[in-house]
Amino acid sequence: MGIISMLVIGIIAGAIARLLVPGKENFGWIWTIVLGVVGGYVGGTLGSLVFAPHKFSVHPPVQHAFLGAIVGAVILLVLYKAVVRSR
Repeated sequence: MGIISMLVIGIIAGAIARLLVPGKENFGWIWTIVLGVVGGYVGGTLGSLVFAPHKFSVHPPVQHAFLGAIVGAVILLVLYKAVVRSR
C-alpha cells in the first residue's frame, strides 16, 4: 500500500471514527489522519489475531483493511477520550 493511499484511507477512517464516537475532540485534520493510520495498524493487528492469518493469498481485500482501520480508529478514539476524561 502506498503512502498516499494510506493517508487517504487514514483520513476517511479517522473521520468516520470521529462521527461514530459521540463527543467533541480537540484536534484537527492532521491528528484525524494519524488516528486513522494508527487505527489501521491496530485494526489490522487485531484482525490477524482474530482471523486466520493465511485466509487471504497475500493481502486482505481493501474492504477488510478499511473496516479494520475504522474499528482500530474507534478503539483508539475511545481510549483517548477515557484518558483525557480521567485527567
